[in-house]
Amino acid sequence: MGLILDTSALIVWERAQAKGERVDMSPDELISIPAIVWAEALIGVRLAATPRQAAQRRARLEALRSVTQLIPFTPDIAEHYADIYSELSCAGTPIPQNDMAVAATARSMGYGVLVGASDEQHYRCVQGLHVHVLTFVA
Repeated sequence: MGLILDTSALIVWERAQAKGERVDMSPDELISIPAIVWAEALIGVRLAATPRQAAQRRARLEALRSVTQLIPFTPDIAEHYADIYSELSCAGTPIPQNDMAVAATARSMGYGVLVGASDEQHYRCVQGLHVHVLTFVA
């Protein structure tokens, strides 16, 4: 099984690197990036506080992209998105729409999702989705 990377995991990864800490990016799993996460990450580059920070973020993203697959939002993923939206709406447990797109990408591929702890709970609302929380390495 592989993992779909959520933006919350990218944020944890960036903050850990800034502090000189390491995180476990689950190297045994194939990691893929959905198009919506790539877009959110690019927003982080564009909104960086300084040109240096923007360049560092862009370099990290390009390094990550060189070893992962970027997954487009396809009609099949849209079907899963509609299913997840309906399931969560009926259960009264909606989550942000971008996160539904991430969850739909993961479910359509039979992958889990790699998240930061701040997003763990709402991903756990999605039926049939394996959630992996990014952890720090000692």
